[in-house]
Amino acid sequence: MYADDETVRRILQDTGDTWAVVGLSTNRSRAAYGVAEVLQRFGKRVVPVHPKAEPVHGEQGYASLADVPFPVDVVDVFVNSDLAGAVADEAVAIGAKAVWFQLGVIDEEAYGRTRLAGLDMVMDRCPAIEIPRLDARR
Repeated sequence: MYADDETVRRILQDTGDTWAVVGLSTNRSRAAYGVAEVLQRFGKRVVPVHPKAEPVHGEQGYASLADVPFPVDVVDVFVNSDLAGAVADEAVAIGAKAVWFQLGVIDEEAYGRTRLAGLDMVMDRCPAIEIPRLDARR
């Protein structure tokens, strides 16, 4: 288990509403597209981060986390596990408060580094699954 329910709750409810979604593009068949829609439905601002830097869901896209010109609260990672550690390191570098690795995205060393840097982190879970659960408990 890479995050307890309290960490999941804290990230989804208390950490902030600006979520950079790394790997989000206009490709509707990708999981990131649907997850970003759910995040928006629950009041999150979704910032697409993808090499194409294209607008998605009404938000301007950026080629990298470093290109985002405003503070990001949570970095949601939809890249292969072998690339995810570098994204987590970028999240630390830009001053994000939390990192979320999606289902199937696992890098235990990155998890350790990110936690050591003081950020909350969830790995191998999906906010689109967790946020409705939290909302139902209110």
